[in-house]
Amino acid sequence: MEWEEVVRGYEYEKGRFVPVTDEDVQNLPLPTSGTLNLYGFVELREIDPIHYERAYYLAPDSGGGKAFKLLQEALAAAGRVGIGKVVLREKEHLVAVRPYRDALVMEVLYYPDEIRALKDLPEYPIEVKVHPNERKMAVQLVEGMSMEFRPEEYRDEYREALLRVIQAKVAGAPRPQAAAPREEKVVDLMEALRRSLEMAKRERVRKPQPASPAKRVAAMRERHK
Repeated sequence: MEWEEVVRGYEYEKGRFVPVTDEDVQNLPLPTSGTLNLYGFVELREIDPIHYERAYYLAPDSGGGKAFKLLQEALAAAGRVGIGKVVLREKEHLVAVRPYRDALVMEVLYYPDEIRALKDLPEYPIEVKVHPNERKMAVQLVEGMSMEFRPEEYRDEYREALLRVIQAKVAGAPRPQAAAPREEKVVDLMEALRRSLEMAKRERVRKPQPASPAKRVAAMRERHK
């Protein structure tokens, strides 16, 4: 089939489609066509990261630099992000506009109905009871491993390895051999908790139990004869 023979369509029933032309798409009665409309401002922490789809840098139109900079500084000072809508690639998107350093970034967000509900996943809910002491130790372990996020310390090693293979093939060289796997400081949270619990149990067993009142009285009498 030639590309010219391919048409856009919408499946309104199982196996039944209605054609959608470029003219249909271009003439959609949307207030956001060709513009970015902001409806209000919220705190960034109110947006769960599961809503994030992708991000774009924003830039001002000719002559709009001052308004652009004013919005960027106002959002940064207020600690807020703008919520709005925009049409991209023939689809209306929900977006969040936030300050990033000296720029503005537009985060495209998933609509709620685009996010899979937990109730639709067979693995959930997880019917397991957690003892308060286990939770406390887990929190201590997480706090003990807390660190600053430094993205520059992480690399896409898969991509780097793939590029080396491609470069070798282009040069007609042998394929690079896989390096021996190195040991990483990766912590198995459940294993660490299990060991902590076992150590705590062993310490409780080794700890001498206090004598009952009757035995203590008998011991005192023996020492005083």
